[in-house]
Amino acid sequence: MAEEKIENKEPRWYLIHTYSGSENKVLAELDERRKGYGLEDKILRVELPVDHYSEIDAKTHKRKIKTMKVFPGYLLVYMVLTDETWYIVRNAPGVLGFVGPSGKPTPLTEEEVDKILNRVTEEQAKEKLNFAVGNRVKILVGPFKNMEGAVEEIDVEKGTARVVLKMFGREMPVEIQGEYIQKT
Repeated sequence: MAEEKIENKEPRWYLIHTYSGSENKVLAELDERRKGYGLEDKILRVELPVDHYSEIDAKTHKRKIKTMKVFPGYLLVYMVLTDETWYIVRNAPGVLGFVGPSGKPTPLTEEEVDKILNRVTEEQAKEKLNFAVGNRVKILVGPFKNMEGAVEEIDVEKGTARVVLKMFGREMPVEIQGEYIQKT
């Protein structure tokens, strides 16, 4: 019985399984392989899906933008599936295989790719930090943690904002450091 030949003319997205923690190494390796083998026209993109979020550093008490892997141990590859591309991706160091029945590459649907790739970008995470008078905000730390209110006034020089919170049935203005406030 002859071996089945893999051939797909249109590029599709595939999910590959890697050793957890080595996603960036595998990403770099696959990029080198596609260039080294002259397959930039067949292996078009390799992506590590990440989300960006803001977090307060415990030591400095300053807000930082952090990244988090959406699916640790997995990468997305946009490629034309042929015997050659399958072999090159499958045999890259750190790659455990393609996601699909019996390790057979199964293309992702457009909806699946959209959900995976269209995550919170670094710019969107930074944008959440910006607020103006009248914006609804959430307080991130301190005695008013997780309370929401409206920004009444901003003191740029001091880096503070006066936020009107509703407590005990009445409005109460509080002054909060800008880095402890997130736009909702």
